[in-house]
Amino acid sequence: MSSSSRASRSGDAVQDRMPPVAVSDQELERESRWTLPKIALWAVIALLGGVAWTMIAIVRGETVNAIWFVFAAVCTYFIGYRFYSKVIERYITRPDDRRATPAEVKYDGKDYVPTDRRVLYGHHFAAIAGAGPLVGPVLAAQMGYLPGTIWIIVGVVLAGAVQDYTVLFFSMRRGGRTIGQMARDELGKIGGTAAIIASLLIMLIIIAILALVVVNALGESPWGVFSVAMTIPIALFMGVYLRYLRPGRVTEVSIIGFVLLILAIIGGGAVAATDWGQAMFHLDRTTIAWGIIVYGFIAAILPVWLLLAPRDYLSTFMKIGVIVMLAAAIVLVRPEITVPAFTEFAETGLGPVFAGPLFPFLFVTIACGALSGFHALISSGTTPKLIEKERQTRFIGYGGMLMESFVAIMALVAALSIDQGIYYAMNSSAAATGGTVEGAVAFVNSLGLTGVQITPEMLTSTAAAVGEQTIVSRTGGAPTLALGLANIMQQALGGPALMAFWYHFAIMFEALFILTAVDAGTRVARFMLQDSIGAWIPKFRDVSWRPGVWICTAIMVAGWGWILILGVTDPLGGINTFFPLFGIANQLLAAIALAVVFAIVAKRGPSYVKWLWIIGLPLAFASVVTITASMYKIFSPVPAIGYWANHFKYLAAQQSGDDSLGSPEVVSAVIRNTAVQGTLSIIFVTLAIVVIAIALGVAIKAIVRGGGENHEDEAVPSRRFAPASLIATKAEREIEKQWVEYEAENPDARRVAANH
Repeated sequence: MSSSSRASRSGDAVQDRMPPVAVSDQELERESRWTLPKIALWAVIALLGGVAWTMIAIVRGETVNAIWFVFAAVCTYFIGYRFYSKVIERYITRPDDRRATPAEVKYDGKDYVPTDRRVLYGHHFAAIAGAGPLVGPVLAAQMGYLPGTIWIIVGVVLAGAVQDYTVLFFSMRRGGRTIGQMARDELGKIGGTAAIIASLLIMLIIIAILALVVVNALGESPWGVFSVAMTIPIALFMGVYLRYLRPGRVTEVSIIGFVLLILAIIGGGAVAATDWGQAMFHLDRTTIAWGIIVYGFIAAILPVWLLLAPRDYLSTFMKIGVIVMLAAAIVLVRPEITVPAFTEFAETGLGPVFAGPLFPFLFVTIACGALSGFHALISSGTTPKLIEKERQTRFIGYGGMLMESFVAIMALVAALSIDQGIYYAMNSSAAATGGTVEGAVAFVNSLGLTGVQITPEMLTSTAAAVGEQTIVSRTGGAPTLALGLANIMQQALGGPALMAFWYHFAIMFEALFILTAVDAGTRVARFMLQDSIGAWIPKFRDVSWRPGVWICTAIMVAGWGWILILGVTDPLGGINTFFPLFGIANQLLAAIALAVVFAIVAKRGPSYVKWLWIIGLPLAFASVVTITASMYKIFSPVPAIGYWANHFKYLAAQQSGDDSLGSPEVVSAVIRNTAVQGTLSIIFVTLAIVVIAIALGVAIKAIVRGGGENHEDEAVPSRRFAPASLIATKAEREIEKQWVEYEAENPDARRVAANH
């Protein structure tokens, strides 16, 4: 008998004696039954959520207490996760834990590794949570507190989490294929090619704007530059520590890393107070931008274990920990929000932070906090290759996005909690304020907002309180969020004396958030480019071939680095003009991902068709919003809104010799940047419309025919067990106990499963 035959028979014998690999359907049905305690619990959650929404949306006094934002968000998330995601699980995804996942079938110890659901949740959240949920809500505060709050909380339940969950599930069913590969399979050559090109170009914009946020947060801030720079050697030390010094000690190295981070923040203050610290770390924004470009290239080609993975550990602890801490501080301090539910800029669409009417620009500005196309790249990238069991996709995909939305709502509350005059002074471009305290005071007071009147002393004292030379025109949202967080935290812990510490703690927290997405995004973009070039030159698909890795990384870094430099040197304020393009591109990518999922579900057969509205609703909304926003940016005759209108305005000034709009260098820069932005807008919306149209055509054909071609991998029986959610149920704990006993009696059981 051959060795393979003996192994097969041995595997069959082991499988015959194995405990269950899934909770039985009968037990799942029993767990879902309603009991009196369950009814009472959900009644309390619904009641508290209803009261919170009433206080926010209906009972509008001169102020609203920030505590209601926390309660409205948490209660809505609980209800959405318990009920709406269950509907998706039951009628759309229909997971089967008796079926092995790619991590089990294709296990290789590198890319395909069954990963504990709690660890994977942290890894997935660290990958998806970038600058978007921090920056977008801060900028959207210009419209008032109510529209942003509704979209962040309700939008994530009905759109963002739906996309993340379904893309993750269907990618897992297809061996972990990327959204581009899935589009090629489901939509054909034209639709797939359009989706791949759109994904690559949109990734350049996303990474560039993420990096721009860091640049604006650290520009002319020696304290911030030193503290954030120190996170790189700290991460490298953690990587070496975890791989060679104390392998497997994740908790231990995370504690060490956190202590070193705190020391870096404290040390940053001391260094910034010295002459040599000022000379070395007081850097202009262009210099910092080039530093991030070099960092992005090096980080993307280094081994994952050396920099990327340790930074994930740091950022996951920091991200979730800080947001929970901020939520607790809001409940304790209960700050009053004085910003109106709707500001006049929500009506005119001509605000100083960004221009455009509430619909559609509120939605594309908030972006990642409610719906993010970037997440589709992560949900069809590393995460589906690490899932242990199919039912875990709901917890990781849907639940992970809910946590990102909570980050966004906390960012919005932090921005709303600071003085409105200071908010506009920080978020208006240098072109509007002149970059000076006097210019900012004159500009903000000229806006004519009710109750908004600032003085030079307010701006200088605030800057001194947070240890910065100036807070004027610190666009990008990160400094505003840091100021709001510091203001709330100092009331809960430490008082005004710790204001500067909390501010720079928040800056480091945001930088960790963003740099994780920059280096991970660059790596994902490199994989995508390698795969695309590999269609013509197969050698490029070999990720261990160093020339291919270096060439593709250099191409992608050069692409987003060029856009970053354009943003940093943009005379009109990089964030103010580039962020709408970022939001539109990100939401167009979400529409593309939802279109692919829509076609997949339609192909699954008649029993799925009546539930297509669950995917069709966010697809239709995202399509209308992003296409409308693109039309505004391309065709609007208002220079503050339309890229081409602004382009021709400055071009006419250049040709006529009119210097009222700025120096010749400034005018040339605006002409160049608006041409780039306008051209990219046309390319993005065209590609998205092609993909959406083809997806709808494929879906209609499938509905008429009663189904379509199934591109899922062949089902393989699973030989392992794991709980589905964060906390194991009683039935799951019982099966886990059986597996512990079984593996103690059968030491070879895991080896056989690994060879499966």
